[in-house]
Amino acid sequence: MHRLKYIVPLLVAVACGRDGRGYVPEPQLVKCVVATPVEYLNHDFAALTTADDAVTLAFKISGRVADIPVAKGMLVERGQLLAELDKRDVELQVDAAQSAYREAESRLERARRLLQHSAISAQEVESIENAVAQASSQYENSLDLLRDTRIVAPFDGVVERTYVDAYQRVASGEAIVRIVNPISTTVGFTAPEALVTQLSEPDVRFSVEFDAWRGVKFAARIKSFARTSSDALGYPVSLRLTDVDTSRYRIAPGMTCVATVSTPEHDSHAVEVPLTAIYAPVGDGDYVWIVNKDNRVERSRVVVGGVAGSDNVVVLRGVKAGERVVSAGVYHLTDGEVVRVVEDKTL
Repeated sequence: MHRLKYIVPLLVAVACGRDGRGYVPEPQLVKCVVATPVEYLNHDFAALTTADDAVTLAFKISGRVADIPVAKGMLVERGQLLAELDKRDVELQVDAAQSAYREAESRLERARRLLQHSAISAQEVESIENAVAQASSQYENSLDLLRDTRIVAPFDGVVERTYVDAYQRVASGEAIVRIVNPISTTVGFTAPEALVTQLSEPDVRFSVEFDAWRGVKFAARIKSFARTSSDALGYPVSLRLTDVDTSRYRIAPGMTCVATVSTPEHDSHAVEVPLTAIYAPVGDGDYVWIVNKDNRVERSRVVVGGVAGSDNVVVLRGVKAGERVVSAGVYHLTDGEVVRVVEDKTL
């Protein structure tokens, strides 16, 4: 029993440390990033490619469809027949107009010979000349009608849809077939009003990243944007991809992508930090943890200016360029705590 009295105090002394001042925990492991100056703000938008060329074709005259030799999804070449009307009635008009034109020309030749012998007056010849001109015009119009019985592809493309069937009677201007260009360099998305006002500025940059080729950035330029909109989501914007290697990247209409609009940041104090670095106690503003040269964390109140891409934010005040900021685990630290930095990188 006497021996136990001495063992217990000894265990307590060992647990408290050799100097008896208590256990000192290991420094918490943290990851840090170095705050970097912001030159551009990146605004990301979900986007979709649209056809560069797309057209819905129709006959200029009414009639009965004789043939539609194409179907949805078929590749067609410029000038290829897409649809044709029954042209028998029009061919009869052409034959009649041609005969009338030839007869008028024959009359004119005879009249000119008679005029040389003063058998008719110059006024009579002029009248016949006017009749020839009218017959020629009617003949040309009939040839135009004959050409209008055919619809041909205006460019190389893909048949997106056919609207009618063979032997169906159609009206003038009624949709017959729609074709689109299978290679797209146009990207469309919707932007907020505050950004639309900056799109035409010379320092604004554009890029596109496709879901099909993650990590590949395609340069782009502004193609068009709406200055007014009834859409509550924003204003329609179109970009044109530049210098795309179409032999390597087959970009077709309907492909999903992310369009990035990079606008200049004019605040010289602005820095970029990860979104995960922001520490926001309920109702107490925004903070970050800055790691000083002694590896102690200091809580700093910040003013957040906006997003910088999908993962970072812009800090306008509270962090200086070059300072180390804790990028993960910000809710488990206390002011003045010593930490051990296991990763220290620059954005």
